[in-house]
Amino acid sequence: MFPTDTTATVPVTQEVLDGIGKVLAVHLSYSSRAEQRGRTPKFPSYFMKATSSLSLSGDSVERPAETELLQFEGEIALVIGTTARRVTPEEGWAHVGWITASNDLGVQDIKYADKGSNIRSKSGDGFTPFGPVLLPAAGLDPENLRVVTKLNGAVVQDATTQELLFSFGQIVADLSQQMTLHPGDVILTGTPAGSSVFQPGDVVSVEVSGNGATTGELLTTAVQGAEGFKTFGNPTKVTDADRIDAWGDEEAAGLASAAEADVLTPEVRAQLEAAAIATLSTSIKKAGIENCTIAGLTATKGRRRVIGRARTLRYVPLREDLFKQVGGGYNAQKRIIDDLNEGDFLVMEARGEQGAATMGDILVTRAQVLGAAGIVSDGAVRDLAAVEDIDVPVFHNGAHPSVLGRKHIPWDIDTTVACGGAAVQPGDIIVADSDGIVVIPPALVAQVAADAAAAEAQDAWVLEQVEAGHAVDGLFPPTGEWKAKYQAFKEGQN
Repeated sequence: MFPTDTTATVPVTQEVLDGIGKVLAVHLSYSSRAEQRGRTPKFPSYFMKATSSLSLSGDSVERPAETELLQFEGEIALVIGTTARRVTPEEGWAHVGWITASNDLGVQDIKYADKGSNIRSKSGDGFTPFGPVLLPAAGLDPENLRVVTKLNGAVVQDATTQELLFSFGQIVADLSQQMTLHPGDVILTGTPAGSSVFQPGDVVSVEVSGNGATTGELLTTAVQGAEGFKTFGNPTKVTDADRIDAWGDEEAAGLASAAEADVLTPEVRAQLEAAAIATLSTSIKKAGIENCTIAGLTATKGRRRVIGRARTLRYVPLREDLFKQVGGGYNAQKRIIDDLNEGDFLVMEARGEQGAATMGDILVTRAQVLGAAGIVSDGAVRDLAAVEDIDVPVFHNGAHPSVLGRKHIPWDIDTTVACGGAAVQPGDIIVADSDGIVVIPPALVAQVAADAAAAEAQDAWVLEQVEAGHAVDGLFPPTGEWKAKYQAFKEGQN
């Protein structure tokens, strides 16, 4: 039976673990983690962990055989003390009986298989270390708690709840809208930046403190498991994007900088060439990048597909004194044009301004001579008829005869820019034609290309069925019987 005295500090024993009702977890809740991931959610989102994943301080956890990405995430766990159903954010914290430390472990090698629910990646036996004591919530300030995670004694995560995107009260209230939270239910409240991978033999500790009280260190040792994932279920699959996500960054993952890596292999390039822009957009969103399209521009070369690595140029609004300092002569615009290499795709931020040109035929010709793949500007171009005759594709926001000095100052190059509503960084992969322009982070390009190729193959099969006279209900996209038929078709192709 779960403890009922919410005024007492409670040691976490196996009996306490056995009394826990459900384990809920927040995906993303700390600003440092959101910044690391490059996205900030407007509202919290959640997943569930099996109660069989709970373990005690001092227990070990197995890394399954033939996997590499056992990830730790130090977190503050809330334990519900009184029943909560449809409470307000202002009332939510009052329903928390205790807080403690937890470690939201996961094996990222199988994460892809459950499409965000994390069932297998996060619910392995021992994957939710918990304790070593429950601290009464009534004596704590939820806005001034601290979580510290150490890997083999070295601090790797250190954050306070002042950087939470969502208060604990809001999280409790939000969950209580749809489900009753009972005493003994647990909510893992997300992890700050610094989460990473640990290896067999490594020890991770998590400690939560506030108002002079502490949970003590929650200790977990990784050991190598003898059993892996069998062939009757999804196989493990790890991409470089998964490694970067699990380790925290490219350097920690032991990977070359994405800007330096040759991600446009012949296979990837062929897949990008064959996929519709709409399909690529969907695949990028499935990979976690929602805002991936540069919108509202016109292509000089119609449906010709263009693929290249982004180089960037940013214009700022005209200010006469600044233009005198940096706008004339061999300015940033001319410098980046002369510095383009074969396969570069110049992306210009011009704030959507149509009242002055950002480039004309001479500079576009220079880009063509240097082997540039294409040019994108969310501003205007001049000499449009001549630009349209030049072989390098240009995507623009209209024509204007004036020079850039009427509205713009060429300011800086090879920095993150905002073009047509999308953020673009140097090294991003740009894929474009008259249907649209998509931006793919280089770490995701192989994953996106493969997913798009699979989607195109399915769409081609669906089109054949439609042409044969079948109705689209249940066929587009395939579900039920049609899904089974498509799977049989794929197996027959292999």
